[in-house]
Amino acid sequence: MNLNANKLAFATAVVFGFLWTVCSALVAFIPGAMLRMTGYMIHADVTSFQWSLTWAGFIGGLVLWSVLSGLIVWMVARFYNRIAA
Repeated sequence: MNLNANKLAFATAVVFGFLWTVCSALVAFIPGAMLRMTGYMIHADVTSFQWSLTWAGFIGGLVLWSVLSGLIVWMVARFYNRIAA
C-alpha cells in the first residue's frame, strides 16, 4: 500500500490546526481548568503560572503546529513508502 504523502500531510495540518483552535478557546474560556489539566499532563505543579494568550500567539501557534505537524507526517509517509516498496 502506498500512502499519498501530500494528502496525508494536508489532512494532518488541518486536524492539528483545528485542535490548536479548540485548545486555545478552552484556555480563553476556562483558563484555571486548562492550567490544572496541563499540570496533570506534564506531572508538575503549574498552579503559580499564568496563561499568556494573545492573537499573535494564537496565529503563530496555529501556523507552527499546522506546518510542523504536516511536515513531520509528510516525512513519515515518504519514509513508509520507501520501506514498504
